[in-house]
Amino acid sequence: MDCIGFQQSSFTHTFINSKPSNFTLNNAPFIYRHNRSINNPLKLTSTCCAVGLSSGESSSSPAINFGTVEAEITQETTDFFSSDAEGDPDRPSSGYSSIEQALVALRQENFVIVVDDGEREDDNDEGSIVMAASHVSSKAIAFMVKHGSGIVSVGMKDDDLERLKLPLMSPENDDDGSSSAPSFTITVDAKAGTSTGVSASDRAKTVLALASSESRADDFVRPGHVFPLKYKNGGVLRRAGPTEASVDLVTLAGLRPVSVLSAVVDSEDGSIASMAVLQNLATKHSIPIVSITDLIRYRRKREKLVERSAISSMPTKWGLFQAHCYRSKLDGTEHIAIVKGEIGNGQDVLVRVHSECLTGDIFGSRRCDCGSQLDLAMQLIEQEKRGVLVYLTGHEGRGIGLGHKLEAYNLQDQGHDTVEANIELGFAADAREYGIGAQILHDIGVHTMRLMTNNPAKYTGLKGYGLAVVGRVPVLTPITEDNKRYLETKRTKMGHIYGSDLKIPITEFVRELPDL
Repeated sequence: MDCIGFQQSSFTHTFINSKPSNFTLNNAPFIYRHNRSINNPLKLTSTCCAVGLSSGESSSSPAINFGTVEAEITQETTDFFSSDAEGDPDRPSSGYSSIEQALVALRQENFVIVVDDGEREDDNDEGSIVMAASHVSSKAIAFMVKHGSGIVSVGMKDDDLERLKLPLMSPENDDDGSSSAPSFTITVDAKAGTSTGVSASDRAKTVLALASSESRADDFVRPGHVFPLKYKNGGVLRRAGPTEASVDLVTLAGLRPVSVLSAVVDSEDGSIASMAVLQNLATKHSIPIVSITDLIRYRRKREKLVERSAISSMPTKWGLFQAHCYRSKLDGTEHIAIVKGEIGNGQDVLVRVHSECLTGDIFGSRRCDCGSQLDLAMQLIEQEKRGVLVYLTGHEGRGIGLGHKLEAYNLQDQGHDTVEANIELGFAADAREYGIGAQILHDIGVHTMRLMTNNPAKYTGLKGYGLAVVGRVPVLTPITEDNKRYLETKRTKMGHIYGSDLKIPITEFVRELPDL
């Protein structure tokens, strides 16, 4: 096995290196280092074990390893990977109204603009016009249609949807309750007092009927022109989306937990409205504008959705750790946090939030890099003598479940990549959420962290939990013939950041190496 190290000029990399080590990094695109035991020239030494293999372990699959971290972890960027963990959770972010101002507006039958989390990969912070569904009028619907996408949605909780017999358009998306995509039900129009159902007046009557606790299933025509959305139990603490934010806000305002919302678009070209457009709309019409991140902070200050049920010492092949079992108050799912050392003041903690992967973590599937990442993360935490690995169950196949993941494997064998396979099965490309993991970290006492990840999505909403990412530690594991397309797809389609992010395809790095 050879090790590989390289640099990418477009952004700073931090590498971890086992000590002692002969690993060097120069200005060449990449360099090979042979590092073999004196007694056994073909046996890997501890230098390579920090880049994805256990000490002394060999791989029968051709692979190239990447160089990894030194003990000193440097901050990779200032803006994208950092967040402010200080301050009063009720204090609004700069440029936003407070949550309390939004609640007052909703009680007074006015609009609120809700802005999606500010840690999105692009520059557009999607905003939605929101109102309590029980306060809607034809004038309000006309305003939403004028400034919004034209689609009028109604956020509803599961008990109301069941009472009105409104099933999801794609039930598979909600099988495990962890999908990060909006959950649309079949569309409806109210029967009484409406004509075609498309006018502002007709849609207002439909929204009011959906908001009424007295309505029955046979009060509606299906399909229609109003789009009910299923609210995820736990709200923004479970999914940081506009549906959950809108229902959370009207609930906190003391109103019936049914919202009406529409995404704001730019009137010039129909694109998602920029922050400048949202702020102009808010100023012109005296509408409070709030951030979902601020709403998460507001709720987290008042609620706790996980509880620690047990702690035990756990000797492992990497070293001695403490295992903390957490149970979700939302659905009873159990998760585990593996803790090394004293967390103390919670500053600068080495952290890995790992999604369950039975096939990779337990059976060593070579289709993915999950098992190698888990092994590497545990090695690095043991080496650091202080850190946390949160293992989130229910994330199998990026949130689609074990059976569906195996179906996706079959599609991949037919030529689909990992993203296309999930979509073909009716799921989002990535249906995971990390709110529970953030609450677990907060409960353990973590405040600032060096996060071991290649996935920018794991940063979403962290500000709302009082956590700050002060550095990113790449989790670089072997590229093999079995996983090279999977890793390339995650890089090109899902924004994953690898040390291998050079200006040539990932296949250029794969070399046939002699069997060890």
